[in-house]
Amino acid sequence: MTDNELDRCMRRFYTNVYTVALCHCKNPSDADDIAQEVFLDLYTYRGTFTGDEHIKAWLLRCAINKSIDLTRSHWYMFSLPLEAADYKTQSDIVGSSNSELLKTIMKLNRKIVEVLYLHYIEAYSISETAEILDISEAAVRTRLSRGRKQLKKLLDSERN
Repeated sequence: MTDNELDRCMRRFYTNVYTVALCHCKNPSDADDIAQEVFLDLYTYRGTFTGDEHIKAWLLRCAINKSIDLTRSHWYMFSLPLEAADYKTQSDIVGSSNSELLKTIMKLNRKIVEVLYLHYIEAYSISETAEILDISEAAVRTRLSRGRKQLKKLLDSERN
């Protein structure tokens, strides 16, 4: 991959990769680190892609895998982020209209968050979401249903 191709991919997909990582680890600094690692992997990747959607799916899958690796690490389990005192999302990247909703969604279970994000925000179909997450379509539908119910409860409780 050339420098120009990497630059184009970063401009086009950085927000997507960052947001998936943020949904997983719930820490902006860790999400930024993961996004940088994912694009470094893309730069050194020697395989071929069939198009931009294939690149995007590959990047999202890498971000999910790196996020899982980070959250399972011993270091991560026993440390607290500096941002714990003042948690913020990067609303300038995600967009101010979505940032409040994204903050609410991120209060849910990690597995539900990633399905909601990929299906509703990234607009992947159920089958594409299942393929990216390497789970069955039935699992995606179940997580979507549970996520909608939990999100409704959370939004209702925040209103009251």
